[in-house]
Amino acid sequence: MSDSEHDHQYALETLAVRAGQVRSHEGEQSEPIFATTSFVFGSAAEAAARFSGEQPGNIYSRFTNPTVRVFEQRIAALEGGERAVATSSGMSAILVACLGLLKSGDHIVSSNGVFGSTVILFNNYLAKFGIDTSYVPLTDVDAWRSAIRPNTRLLFMETPANPLTEVADIAALAALAHEQGCLLVADNTVCTAALQRPLELGADVVVVSATKYIDGQGRAIGGAVIGREKEVGEDVYGALRTTGPCLSPFHAWLFLKGLETLSVRMQAHCVNALSLAQWLEQQPAVERVYYPGLTTHPQHELATRQQRGYGGLLSFEVRGGRDAAWKVIDQTRLISITANLGDTKSTITHPATTTHGRLTPEARAAAGIKDNLVRVAVGLENVDDLKADLARGLSRV
Repeated sequence: MSDSEHDHQYALETLAVRAGQVRSHEGEQSEPIFATTSFVFGSAAEAAARFSGEQPGNIYSRFTNPTVRVFEQRIAALEGGERAVATSSGMSAILVACLGLLKSGDHIVSSNGVFGSTVILFNNYLAKFGIDTSYVPLTDVDAWRSAIRPNTRLLFMETPANPLTEVADIAALAALAHEQGCLLVADNTVCTAALQRPLELGADVVVVSATKYIDGQGRAIGGAVIGREKEVGEDVYGALRTTGPCLSPFHAWLFLKGLETLSVRMQAHCVNALSLAQWLEQQPAVERVYYPGLTTHPQHELATRQQRGYGGLLSFEVRGGRDAAWKVIDQTRLISITANLGDTKSTITHPATTTHGRLTPEARAAAGIKDNLVRVAVGLENVDDLKADLARGLSRV
């Protein structure tokens, strides 16, 4: 489907299958994998024109590869952005976004419930180059406003947040960012474009870990940054071209196949997760369940307005502290004990000692991550089997 055809505003499901593909002379139905490091030029003059940017075209697969380009164009179409840059992982997507958009002396305001590695990136590595970060509660717009300084350049958030599924008011934070001359960067990994489009709500840049739901089967590592041509097509792309955390053509191809079924899978994840969350609320051993689809969730109404579904991620607190949480996890026989999420296979983990284990106890407390918290990324198995698997451990608490 050519760029001009995108103007017809096809539905998301159609874009997920067709956007970005330009068939070669071979007439292939499925996108080919261009497994090559470099590309041959017709002349020295053509090579010079490509390298200088005077002529578009492939140069070197670190920053120009046809398979990767199809993925970039497709994910940009799904998110509603002008441009996307594909990266080697979700964390490298955040890294190149920061490298492209920030300089020494700049300041970030971030929600305090972001993924643990994101906090480490901000605190341990960006800080070494003179970029400071402040953390605020995701849902407190006044706290965001108070934390902004004259040198604040980025507001960064995940929504829904991992693992407590807090939901940010994207439009309100976008308005605040623009009022203060900042950019709003939204991590859309948990929902994906199938359930939420932050750019439509005012965000300037979206980052995603394609490793999660976009692949959907636990096979490939990758990420993407999506937004306007200026910020992403120039600034972020320039950072990726030079620093090199590029996506492999094979993984780009796997993500293309994942995108084709993304909408169907996300709806199935949502159905299973809501059923499991409602069941968990009824279990005596469970103190609290975190899932935006529950009417008891503090941001349930906001999630209903802002999202097209509530996602496949939930967490719950078990009576009895860390030992009880570990007991529930260890008694599972079906659900995989692993920290990944977004897989067709359900996964379970203890955030305080895995995904957020490198944070200080104070940082975990500020993010609301307790020792009795268990996270489940609900997959596509029969939900009654998932309930039975969790019941085994919950019955022993």
